[in-house]
Amino acid sequence: MGAASQAFLEMLAAERGAATNTLAAYRRDLDGAEELIGDLAQVPRDDVARLAAAWSGLAPSTVARKSSALRQFFGFAVDEGWRKDDPSSALPRPRARRPLPRILSHQDVEKLFDRAELEADSGSPSAIRQLVLIELLYGSGLRATELVSLPLSAMPRDAPLLTVTGKGGQARMVPVSERAREALVRWLAVRVDTGAQASRYLFPSRAGHLTRVRLFQLLKELAVRADIDPAGVSPHVLRHAFATHLLEGGADLRVLQTLLGHADISTTQIYTHVDAARLVALVNARHPLARRAT
Repeated sequence: MGAASQAFLEMLAAERGAATNTLAAYRRDLDGAEELIGDLAQVPRDDVARLAAAWSGLAPSTVARKSSALRQFFGFAVDEGWRKDDPSSALPRPRARRPLPRILSHQDVEKLFDRAELEADSGSPSAIRQLVLIELLYGSGLRATELVSLPLSAMPRDAPLLTVTGKGGQARMVPVSERAREALVRWLAVRVDTGAQASRYLFPSRAGHLTRVRLFQLLKELAVRADIDPAGVSPHVLRHAFATHLLEGGADLRVLQTLLGHADISTTQIYTHVDAARLVALVNARHPLARRAT
């Protein structure tokens, strides 16, 4: 990676508070571009234009993300004197349509919780932890990274709220349901039996805290035992279900934005499309005219 690219990443971390995963994504995009056309601080505009052909086999959303990363870099490079020109206009501009998020039905959510509660009744620490994890994913809408990295100090005391550090280091408060609070109390009672007394994390592991990969695996395994297609279950799917089911129940979009930790409400508005798509499907399947031959 060139010196200018490294300086750009350092700026994102220091001035914008970019999260670790965000920085890693930018690094991959910059490294990939430099492998194709050379040092981004010196490459001529004509070589930048070659990226369109090199990325032609990628999904529009991927090309849009890579182009966005490079546009930001080139703007930074000009401002900081690394480049005299800004070749961003040579980058491709695909129209990336944001896909509707996958969600779980109410029935599948019930099946998932029925199985998790049954297993937690055994008293096994891992089963109780599993129940807490899905309670916070579906009941509070946490991101996977936010959940696994929760410190013990984030635990609610008097108020039924959890302190969460989200993207960019932004803190927010999310509600904790009575069900989740009860599960958390059960988990804290057995957590010490796992040998984690000294850990500062709510969900400790030998390496520090439970990893996102392991969380993903746990949900897939639970889905199989609950007789649900594991391909449709993930931490993000449960977060989407939290948002969509709240919106169905009448939640205000601005409230939902706050709960999800979205910086821009346009990100939250995707859930209005999910709900609209569900209503259209319902009309097509249940309306009397849908049964008439065309």
